[in-house]
Amino acid sequence: MDFIYINNNVLDNLFYILVCIFMFFFLFDNVKRLKKFHKLLFTTLMGLPIILCMKFPIYIDEYCVHDLRQIPLLLGTLYGGWPAGVALLVVLLITRFVVYGFNFLTLVVYVVIVVLTAIYSGRFITLNKKHKLLSSVLLTLCLGIVTSYIAVTMSDYFVITDAYMFYFIILPPIVMFFAVHLIEFLNGTIHIRSNIVKLEKMEVVSQLAASISHEVRNPLTVVKGFVELLKDPELSQEQKEEYIYHVVRELNQAESIISEYLAFAKPATEKVEPILIDREIRNVVEIIRPLANMSSVNIMEKIVPGTVLGNTNYFRQCFLNLMKNAIEALPNGGELMIVSAVEKNKVIIKIIDNGVGMSKEQINRYGEPYYSCKEKGTGLGSMVAVKTIQTMNGKLDVQSIPNEGTKITVTFPAYISELGDFNPKLKQANNTI
Repeated sequence: MDFIYINNNVLDNLFYILVCIFMFFFLFDNVKRLKKFHKLLFTTLMGLPIILCMKFPIYIDEYCVHDLRQIPLLLGTLYGGWPAGVALLVVLLITRFVVYGFNFLTLVVYVVIVVLTAIYSGRFITLNKKHKLLSSVLLTLCLGIVTSYIAVTMSDYFVITDAYMFYFIILPPIVMFFAVHLIEFLNGTIHIRSNIVKLEKMEVVSQLAASISHEVRNPLTVVKGFVELLKDPELSQEQKEEYIYHVVRELNQAESIISEYLAFAKPATEKVEPILIDREIRNVVEIIRPLANMSSVNIMEKIVPGTVLGNTNYFRQCFLNLMKNAIEALPNGGELMIVSAVEKNKVIIKIIDNGVGMSKEQINRYGEPYYSCKEKGTGLGSMVAVKTIQTMNGKLDVQSIPNEGTKITVTFPAYISELGDFNPKLKQANNTI
């Protein structure tokens, strides 16, 4: 076979087709509004290479014009059905008649191609990738043979040359194979990514479910501690009322946690308000004290007044998690010290224990979900605490020595109120929450 008719326009025709395929998937994946009109978008973008292929043909001889216009015509009809096929046929015929003039044989040939392809398109869409590749190649080859037979039968002047055989019968099935493969690959990639996003959402949901279980356990543990204390027959009526008050408050807190965490993808602060850290830290200490007493842990505190911006419930839950972790790091009892300080425009809170400590690897992975130093821990308590601190524009630093203890330092930007106004720096931080 003589291939002297091959030139750079072959690659140009392929380029037009491939670019329009990539353009379709780029727009489909990135412009949400176009997803509703994906068939119209695909038809439009398949019309463009039809025009370009005919405007810049591979070769023109005395019998016909050689180009790859039938490839986008077939692709559009197979994936778009009758509407796309008819629209692309109109584009093709108008372009053909404008550029080269009217030709009845061209009209018949491409009407036959569109009709046969549109009839098969319904079946084509239901096939898997392997069968789509095979059927598209066979369809293209059969259409090339059938339309060539029609052309030879209808015209006494039409001659099948070597160039015609290559460009109209041999090359199109090969191009169709790679074009359909590319379309299926890109389409599959989009679906896989969509499924990955769904899996990530499910992962978040599973974390939330575990978080609810973990966080509700804290107030329930406190309730258990107060109930144990209520068994003491020597308790005064005032102490009993105080313990009952704490029990009711913690049960309400558990209910509040469940409600909050149902829509809790991450610790995103909803109601931002000034938080008096001395009052809130002391509240947390009182809540956790029964658990500390049961674990033979002595809590010492050195709290100074200070104010930060954030959500009070999340702040309280954050330090409840940190203190509970510290108590659990003291299986044989010990000391837990809570210290706060205000330095310039910063509020610093330190939680120090003399427990089992952590290794460097454990420190580096502190706050990761499902990573815990405890045998049955989920790691979600520290994860929520870390993310809450980050949401409040704070910083967390962990220093620990195995078998000696751990010091957790939390630093927040201080809130300064002057005549009811926010500090400018803190106002900017508030806007980012």
